[in-house]
Amino acid sequence: MKKLMTGNEAFALGAYLSGAKVGTGYPGTPSTEILINFARYPGVYAEWSPNEKVALDVGVGAAYSGSRVIVTTKHVGLNVAADSLFYASYTGLKGGLVIINADDPEMHSSQNEQDNRYYAKFSKVPMLEPADSQEALQFIGTAFEISEAFDTPVIVRTNTRLSHSKSVVEVSGEDGSKADPEEVSTRDEAWYERNIPKYVMVPGFARRRHPVVIQRLEKLADYAETNPINQILPGNGKLGVITAGVAYQYAREVFPDANYLKLGMVYPLPVDLVKKLADQVERVVVVEELEPFIEEHVRLLGIPVSGKEVFPRCGEFSPEKVRGSAAKAGLVEVSSPDGSVGITAQLPARPPMLCPGCAHRGIFYALQRVRAVVFGDIGCYTLGALPPLSAMHTCGCMGAGVGVVHGVDKVGVKDRTVAVIGDSTFFHSGIPPAINVIYNRGISTIIILDNRVTAMTGHQENPGSGRTLQKEGVKQVNIERLLRGIGFDKVDVVNPYDFAEVLRVLKDHLDADEPSAIVARYPCVLFTRERKPSCTVDLEACNQCGNCLRIGCSPISKVADGVSIDPALCNGCGFCAEICPRKAINASGGNAN
Repeated sequence: MKKLMTGNEAFALGAYLSGAKVGTGYPGTPSTEILINFARYPGVYAEWSPNEKVALDVGVGAAYSGSRVIVTTKHVGLNVAADSLFYASYTGLKGGLVIINADDPEMHSSQNEQDNRYYAKFSKVPMLEPADSQEALQFIGTAFEISEAFDTPVIVRTNTRLSHSKSVVEVSGEDGSKADPEEVSTRDEAWYERNIPKYVMVPGFARRRHPVVIQRLEKLADYAETNPINQILPGNGKLGVITAGVAYQYAREVFPDANYLKLGMVYPLPVDLVKKLADQVERVVVVEELEPFIEEHVRLLGIPVSGKEVFPRCGEFSPEKVRGSAAKAGLVEVSSPDGSVGITAQLPARPPMLCPGCAHRGIFYALQRVRAVVFGDIGCYTLGALPPLSAMHTCGCMGAGVGVVHGVDKVGVKDRTVAVIGDSTFFHSGIPPAINVIYNRGISTIIILDNRVTAMTGHQENPGSGRTLQKEGVKQVNIERLLRGIGFDKVDVVNPYDFAEVLRVLKDHLDADEPSAIVARYPCVLFTRERKPSCTVDLEACNQCGNCLRIGCSPISKVADGVSIDPALCNGCGFCAEICPRKAINASGGNAN
């Protein structure tokens, strides 16, 4: 049966059909939907871990015990899990461990554009890269076979375009059968093999394992030459193209007659196949997004190659971008110098903004009012940096804001300073820097924006939400008790819609000469689907002061005789009424106390 599937759906099905019993990860666009889909299959265990390192450690433990495991992460998430990746490369595993890593060219939802193919080289583990949803399904099975045959973790690389685009997949076994029922059913039951020299990475044992890893890499290089996952596709032209992943689809459109070396395994590279292609053509071109990873390897072989001097090093590719770059280099002829064909629709820009009724808005408006310098983090609340709120002044990575504000406070900056962090991000990487504030006698104020869910990536569960990925009810981690447990004596919980109380508590904390924490708690209005009667404006009472426009709520707009609130967009949170000095806004269903 054929089915239209996204790459992420295909990854999940491929894992299930390959006999994976465990899936772990942390939500991160564009990888999130892999685990969500995997968790729906019968007989599997899936969890959202507090962060990616924990997820990989859990996956390693399950693989040590003989299970097949997938671990999902976006590209920056692998940074968090890097320690665990490197030790797992040394120890190897009894079962199969596949890390599905999603890069984000063009930074659609990320703070950088790093190319994680270098992690494969750095950690000395193989990396596969499918080009469409069919290969996404198939490559997971191949990755498990490689993992178990070579005693290694395997990284399968995807990206935003592959993860979220749909293509046709030949589907089998959706009724619960496996792709290879006999092979899966004969697996041993889970048990842990006690092998101290292999699994205990103290220096003496680790020194013995390093040569094993090098030998494994040499064997994998031989494997890359013969496995059909890498293949030369003959063409009619004198041009040879080396490419992998979704970039293959773009290159195929632009160079339909070229000879191709289509790589399914991007590390280690098949050296003999590269040389064979080069011998067949007059010119070799590498088409790859982001860094010149393949290009550098080909140049080391002494083969002249065109790469990043032709195609851009930044951003996501498209057929138009590849065609335009190729045209400028004289590789193809097109009527338009930028490679575009036909009419390109220019859609109106939509600036990102906090959702109507978002509880984070009240906190940022209060921070703006007290003129605080705000050290931020990754989440929905990062949008507080944008006008008209403009109330976040740094954002680096998850958990950074708490550590950064402590550093700023330690050098004696005179401004009022505060760190903001979401509830899921606090569990992910905010607890250690919060402990650091206490341990190193800091005086920082931390605001945990607790909307009871991991909202930015699509409302996934977290340790404070009271349920697991597989919808089982569990005890909620109480953030304020945790804060008090690590040493914060001054902790307050506020309703972010109660602006007067928020302002009072915030000033109290900023004036205190001690470390403190504020938990701003209200559920995400999109997650709870909360909707109350729309707010309305009394135009006779409105003096057009513009105060309500400064909160950056999209239903509110300026009109000739005052302001207007769009009832189709407004969810009736009442925050605009709370801050209107003339009481010209009526909010019969508002959230404020």
